[in-house]
Amino acid sequence: MISVGTVVMSKSGHDANRFFAVVKVENDFAFICDGKLRTLDKPKKKNLKHLQKTNTVLSSEGIGTDKQIRNALHRFNYGEEK
Repeated sequence: MISVGTVVMSKSGHDANRFFAVVKVENDFAFICDGKLRTLDKPKKKNLKHLQKTNTVLSSEGIGTDKQIRNALHRFNYGEEK
């Protein structure tokens, strides 16, 4: 089950193979952001079947600002610690 704070990978669309943090879940949709192109002010609404869940869950403090989300997702999207 995907919950708020879960790091997910997009499986389809123009953002395929990129990692995002889930900021909200409604019915069969998750609102995801990466802190850069998709900010907390304008998250992407994505169908849950188009997302691949990872084993990483960010704390509620870890998704408080766009900068925190960018820093947390950096190692997923670029393969190294910032």
